[in-house]
Amino acid sequence: MPSDMEISLDERPVIVIWEVTRRCALACRHCRAVAQPRRDPLELAGDDAERALDQIAEAKPAFFILTGGDPASRPDLLPLVRGAAARGLRVAISPSATPRLLKEDFSEFRRAGVERISLSLDGATEATHDEFRGVAGTWGWTRQAITKADAAGLEYQINTTFSRTNIAEWDAFANVIRRMRPKMWSIFLLVPTGRAQADEMLDADETERLFERMADFQQETGIPVKTTEGPHFRRVMAQRRKGESVPWRFAPTNDGRGFVFISHRGEVQPSGFLPITCGNVRTGNLLDIYRNSQVFRALRDSDGFGGKCGYCEYRKICGGSRARAYSLAGDYLAAEPCCSYEPKRKPL
Repeated sequence: MPSDMEISLDERPVIVIWEVTRRCALACRHCRAVAQPRRDPLELAGDDAERALDQIAEAKPAFFILTGGDPASRPDLLPLVRGAAARGLRVAISPSATPRLLKEDFSEFRRAGVERISLSLDGATEATHDEFRGVAGTWGWTRQAITKADAAGLEYQINTTFSRTNIAEWDAFANVIRRMRPKMWSIFLLVPTGRAQADEMLDADETERLFERMADFQQETGIPVKTTEGPHFRRVMAQRRKGESVPWRFAPTNDGRGFVFISHRGEVQPSGFLPITCGNVRTGNLLDIYRNSQVFRALRDSDGFGGKCGYCEYRKICGGSRARAYSLAGDYLAAEPCCSYEPKRKPL
């Protein structure tokens, strides 16, 4: 019999992310969305946006995130937040740090219903961050946005994408995050999709060393650390506890497993890094697509994964990045390419 957690993840997503636009003033070298300077005329808006919010509310996720592109570039961002909050959703936003954002009233964000704002630091210094983001000044704008969030009493988390271009700055990053003390440090493991290139990706051994550093940092500072497209960090934490149960802050989500992404055009996908369209909220129902799409169902069956991911003893809490497997092997069920762990259990 499946556990309560497995039943829950089969029934509904824990996290819904809506890419409300691909418009953005930045030119980040790793941008999943390949963001554009103008809004797409086919973005969900008006009645379509309201129907999308109805479907998301029906799914009852624990977390709902408005992302982009740059969601702050949409003139109706606050109405969208208010509509989501009125439907009982816990709302977070993930804007780009730009002069446009700094003109916003962060207290108004909070009053509208935003519970958390996530801001990106992809370099530990002004020079490396600005180079990563593709626009001079983004380091300073990010720091100003953090100050405004603090002043408004708005929780903030820091998002960092690690790759070959910035992994050498780990110690400097750790010092910056220690001083900031965000609500969470969310670390993204690069997936070669959008503008990101495969040669920038950390290999399996580099990824393992990063996870060990992340675990040390969390233990030393008490600042929670989570991953995106790095579910094998949970395996590292479980190994450190030597078989004891692991008190996860979140369900063991993965692409399509407790996690669903809605594109700016309403396409329903397992994640923004795994752009396989399984339906559209304009013509279908989000919860029905999540529960019944053949792709989503396969992604929730970790016993069906290829290679060592299919027989690894940690497959229920990890499962490997399905997006990275798809990007590099062309098969979203293939083994995680950036995992050095060799399972103790033997394949059948």
